[in-house]
Amino acid sequence: MDINQEIHNAFEVIKNGGIILYPTDTVWGIGCDATNPEAVDKIFKLKQRAETQSMICLMNGEKMMYNVFKEIPEVAWQILDLSENPTTLVLDNPRNIAPNLIAPDKTLGIRLVKEPFCFKLMERMKKPLVSTSANISGQTTPKSFKEISPEIVKGVDYVVNLHHEKIAGKPSTIIKLTSDAQVKVIRK
Repeated sequence: MDINQEIHNAFEVIKNGGIILYPTDTVWGIGCDATNPEAVDKIFKLKQRAETQSMICLMNGEKMMYNVFKEIPEVAWQILDLSENPTTLVLDNPRNIAPNLIAPDKTLGIRLVKEPFCFKLMERMKKPLVSTSANISGQTTPKSFKEISPEIVKGVDYVVNLHHEKIAGKPSTIIKLTSDAQVKVIRK
């Protein structure tokens, strides 16, 4: 499969407010433009998930992070530099993103990704990409494409044709950082 063609197809769907099913650096994800509240809402409905259960955003670099967070604690960069596994950071007071992505405590989980498909798609979008596991809320997270329920596959606007054979590793480690520099591991 041609990665550039897949990026183009996914971008066209996202640009028009659609949602995609795509491979990430961890598990398969359902995603959309993180600045589009209607698209975010479609994902909540598809997953049958309460809006109080937040979803994370993938980002492709420092510039994107500073667009969403005015202040990023120094320790955030240290954690990202030292992490060997994909790591999601939960940071305070996000801006410039869909309000329904922001958790009730005014935080947002983000992950910097180098995975080529996600990275290049965000280069095209110039926006963060929502990422949430490809399952109905409360069901097991699928480890491979063939474990994703037909409901989810039919419910998205586009399924990316890459890595359908790949078996995923674990979901990311989640670390919460507060603006007063407290660090808390939420998921190892």
